[in-house]
Amino acid sequence: MTLGELVPEGHVFAGVRATEKAAVLREIARLAGVAIGVEPMALVNALAAREALGSTGIGGGIALPHARLAGLKAPVGFFARLERAVEFAAIDGGKVDLVFLLVSPQEDSAGHLAALALAARRLREPAVTAAVRRARGAVAVRAALVGG
Repeated sequence: MTLGELVPEGHVFAGVRATEKAAVLREIARLAGVAIGVEPMALVNALAAREALGSTGIGGGIALPHARLAGLKAPVGFFARLERAVEFAAIDGGKVDLVFLLVSPQEDSAGHLAALALAARRLREPAVTAAVRRARGAVAVRAALVGG
């Protein structure tokens, strides 16, 4: 699986407005739920349960919220660049402005972990995050993210 396959066109959102972590998760869950035919509140609840275990803010202004849900066929990713960084209880104490959401089938632990690792590796590249932050519009953000 490539990052381009994991995050298809239409799954990138630039300029998402939210003032705090819970609002970020709700908005991204709403956008993702519509795209994949999942009830947004089911996704919000799954994300909140995962965040209760520990923040998915990995530092450097990046968060990787993720959830596993029944009924999905394969992992699917979404990416959001926030209009303004928000507190996210990230490991480095910094605010988050780049959010990669991963939603995977309930029973696919290996695929879920592989997809998370793929996203984390890419977002740990300073040139990638700089390009994503500079990009204008969702199409350009996706190109910077997936390398196209």
